[in-house]
Amino acid sequence: MSTPMPILTAQLDRSFQLSAFGGIEPAASAHPSRLAARLDPALAPATLEQLQKSPRLQPRLTELLFDVASKHSDWGPDLLRGNDPQRAAFLAGSVWHARSLLKLVSRSDLTALIGYIGADAHKFGIRHLAHSVANRLIADPEKLAHQIEHDGHACLGAWLNNNSVMERNRVLLRLPVGTAAENPKPEHRNVSGQLFSLVMAYFEAEKPLI
Repeated sequence: MSTPMPILTAQLDRSFQLSAFGGIEPAASAHPSRLAARLDPALAPATLEQLQKSPRLQPRLTELLFDVASKHSDWGPDLLRGNDPQRAAFLAGSVWHARSLLKLVSRSDLTALIGYIGADAHKFGIRHLAHSVANRLIADPEKLAHQIEHDGHACLGAWLNNNSVMERNRVLLRLPVGTAAENPKPEHRNVSGQLFSLVMAYFEAEKPLI
């Protein structure tokens, strides 16, 4: 029998305000695998979802995820400005493997690839072919999708590493445990700034005009 989670009985410190996170409660958007790792890996997905949706528990869950005291209040803005880190990784990875994207012309192969990475990532990679990194061409759509995801996450992690631990973790906690974002290699660090300047400009252009 597992030990009852102290988070359910701990007194919540209400001085921990949402404004400290730019109005967004990180626990609500954290990937369930991150929460399970800190609480109990055996917790059912439905239970994790209930915990994340509870306004009463969200501040305490955020404290747990970030391993900080509730009085911490010097948070900067979200480095991805609230955009999905998984999507950001696919965009960056598509540029990394843009040469392979250009060579993948079979309708069935394109359908399979786009079904995994998304049509916008495919178009984004082709559009920024000049910034492509990988010279080795990958013809298999499943393998290409896997490498796009891997290298995209690694570039995201390398880009995040230029910032504080708190700022970095705000993004990483929205990804599942074990992605390449956690251990980028030197080749990813060398180009992450360039690729993510393209990704962030793309996100900025997507904002609706007010």
